[in-house]
Amino acid sequence: MRCAYCGDRATEWDHLRPIVANKKPTGYMSEIHNLVPACGKCNQSKGGKYWKNWIKSNAKLSPKRREVTELDSKIKYLEEYERWGNVKPCDFEKLVGSNLWKRHWKNCEDLHAKMSDAQKHAEQIRELIKERIRE
Repeated sequence: MRCAYCGDRATEWDHLRPIVANKKPTGYMSEIHNLVPACGKCNQSKGGKYWKNWIKSNAKLSPKRREVTELDSKIKYLEEYERWGNVKPCDFEKLVGSNLWKRHWKNCEDLHAKMSDAQKHAEQIRELIKERIRE
């Protein structure tokens, strides 16, 4: 199996339309029409970006930057696949209700802030331990 983006050997699956962008769900899901085979380089480079914006970008390890041959034909194939699959995003807020959705995202934001704070404290602790061990 070959990577849909560059043609190298595929080792994983990638969401053509990302399921998360900017730490928020896009509404796209892990359904068969939203998945394409990908190599690790492309999958990691693309991350949560929309494939069409990324593939021609100068992002590290993007097909354009790696000077992948026949890139235009790969793009055309992916455009056809995307039209055929006709993947539509879900409106999660509409499905579960505005109040529950807003509470959920408030919880997520609070959790991310706590995790960031915990990381800072862990770094301080590591530095103090290093200092004390050297004494």
